[in-house]
Amino acid sequence: MAREIERKFLVKNDDWKALAYQKTHFAQGYLNSIFEGGAKSSIRVRIEDNRANMNIKSLEIGLSRDEYEYDIPLKEGQKILATLAVGPVIEKYRYLVKVGHHTWEIDEFLGDNLGLTVAEVELASEQEQIEMPSWAGTEVTNMSRYYNVSLGVHPFSVWSLEEKDEKTELTCSNL
Repeated sequence: MAREIERKFLVKNDDWKALAYQKTHFAQGYLNSIFEGGAKSSIRVRIEDNRANMNIKSLEIGLSRDEYEYDIPLKEGQKILATLAVGPVIEKYRYLVKVGHHTWEIDEFLGDNLGLTVAEVELASEQEQIEMPSWAGTEVTNMSRYYNVSLGVHPFSVWSLEEKDEKTELTCSNL
């Protein structure tokens, strides 16, 4: 069993773009609803450029959770997204940026989540220290609305003005 340990942050500005060394298009959809009674995991299919995988994550909000990932044939992944995804397919560009000893993943969302940019950094342990880049804003690790599984059900485009104002306040409070 794999255990994913990561922290999530809002992004304050575009300063990270000049540091990005890789850009990948992602399309992902979920095969189950986490809002049904008794759901213990999210199950998704993701297309990364010309690769596909199936991913199962435990429904825990916070620094760490169980994660299983399996490669699947691209054509099968495309068909699953087109026919079996619950809710809209989430699209985004993921950029990789090296900061200190860590590689940060910056997700710039498209479609229904356009305007939202979130940075994640994976850790070896929950106590591991990270070098904070100047473009990383408020930590949202414990805020479920910023998780992809939530964005598929309640996308950024339909957030209330209060929710969007909170995102702006959270981002600007760290300037």
